[in-house]
This record gives sequence, C-alpha cells and structure tokens, in this order.
Amino acid sequence: MSDTIHVLNGPNLNLLGTREPGIYGAATLADVEALCRTTAAQHGLELVFRQSNHEGDLVGWIQAAAGSVGVVLNAGAYTHTSVALRDAIAGTGVPAVEVHLSNVFAREPFRHHSYLSPVVRGVICGFGPQSYVLGITALATTRPARP
Repeated sequence: MSDTIHVLNGPNLNLLGTREPGIYGAATLADVEALCRTTAAQHGLELVFRQSNHEGDLVGWIQAAAGSVGVVLNAGAYTHTSVALRDAIAGTGVPAVEVHLSNVFAREPFRHHSYLSPVVRGVICGFGPQSYVLGITALATTRPARP
C-alpha cells in the first residue's frame, strides 16, 4: 500500500474564492490544497491534489489511486449525476470519503441525493475547507496496519 492520499476535486471547484462565496466561502482552491498538504504531512502521507471539470479525468484518477491510502473526493455536481464515478470507486475498491464544503442537505433538493455515498466509507459536509481535513484524517487513521 502506498503512503499516498489523493484529493480529487470536480467541476467548478477551480472557481473557489470567487464562486458564490456566501455558500462556498472565501478560500481558494490553492488555500484548500495548502491545508490538505499540511494535514497529509501531519499523518506522514504524500498528497496528490487534482481538480478537473471533466468526468473522465476524475474516473482515471480514482482508478490510479488503487492501492493508496485512499481518495478524498469532492465531486461537485458530479456527486448527484455520475454513475461513472460511483462505478470507479466500487470497481477499484479504493477507500474513499465524499466531502462537500457546504451542507448539501440544507440546499436544493436535487443536491440531497448522491450516487457516491453508497460506495464510500463516509460523507463529510458543511465544514468548509475543514471537510477536507476531516476526510484526510479519517482515511489516515482508519487504514489497515502495514505487515
């Protein structure tokens, strides 16, 4: 098992800091990445941090993460639409945590359904960038011991 954790971000997360700051806050994606790097290092993990507006990129990155500590995934709108991302997680068996900056259950009804939730270890939402910290920490502290 690789001592790497993958943080993957879906569509429109490149707009953090300017996109609907009342919902998503003022932190940029670069700020989130810096927070994730610090958290991963505290757990002795290497970090791969990526963002794409393209579903196929995310599928490929999930597949590439097989054998790692796991994936922290903020799939953005793909959470509510993507069977392909769901199947990539289930098919690889990579430990994954679904994260959201906002509390999706306090928002529009279409955001209440996730195709990912049934195949991930847990869901963290509503804590802004700290959702990522919680996701990294959860995977780092629940991984199997090495032989």
